[in-house]
Amino acid sequence: MFKVFFSVITFLMVTIGIVKSPVNTPKEREYIICHSTDQPDDMAVFASDPAFQALHLSPLKINYQAQGEMVKFSTPDGTDASGYLIKSKKKSDKWLFVYQEWWGLNDQIKKEADKFYNDLGGNVNVLALDMYDGRSTADPKEAGQIMQGVKQERLESIVKGGLGFAGNKAKIASVGWCFGGGWSLKSALLEGQQNIGCVMYYGMPVREVEKLKTLNSDVLGLFATEQYITKEIIEDFAAKMKEAGKKLDYKIFNGVHGFANPSNPKYDQALAAEAYGMALGYLKKKYNS
Repeated sequence: MFKVFFSVITFLMVTIGIVKSPVNTPKEREYIICHSTDQPDDMAVFASDPAFQALHLSPLKINYQAQGEMVKFSTPDGTDASGYLIKSKKKSDKWLFVYQEWWGLNDQIKKEADKFYNDLGGNVNVLALDMYDGRSTADPKEAGQIMQGVKQERLESIVKGGLGFAGNKAKIASVGWCFGGGWSLKSALLEGQQNIGCVMYYGMPVREVEKLKTLNSDVLGLFATEQYITKEIIEDFAAKMKEAGKKLDYKIFNGVHGFANPSNPKYDQALAAEAYGMALGYLKKKYNS
């Protein structure tokens, strides 16, 4: 009788949230984390999860001589921000905003920015925004801490500062990976009528229909096979984009999170080449239309 009474009391306590259920599986916990809407950035919610950190192996060190230069620009919150800029060969209103992985604005991101610049014929201004205000790391735990510590208001202010730097006549597309994949989409939303395209590599998507309705362009999503930004999340994003009346083309590659980063020990050259070909083709159409 006592056992039955105790079981009933425990059930009621779990139901009203006094204690946590001891039977949650890891998969269930991940689902709850990934779908949380209480945080300003869904990816930041599970950045401290050791299993998520384990997906991000410390990047290999590269020695890269960048083509561009670091620049500073003012932001609406009254401070300065910085970014890595490669100017178009001729004066142009075409811009590509590049968004870093959770490691920060490191040499790998500068290398990717240069690659897009060269393959777009040098006719597009490319700006990789420094979303961490000078901080970067190769340690997964520290990367998670930095990402969780950055305020949403500051991140938005950096993007708006980049918009001011590009000018109100700029036609802007964006691309980013991981943390930056999500910010590529958020940037597109902040760009308003200046937005002409958005490429997001394995980033957490915005799934609020009313926000997605304000997109000025379609979106190309290049996702990975993983347990956090899951197939279910991606399909939900696709459904929300459709509900918002916006176009989403996407592919889920049979590769790990970060498969397109050459400094990732689990880099997949073949998949990276395929994904980059899709991204480059998409951007060329946007700038030539």
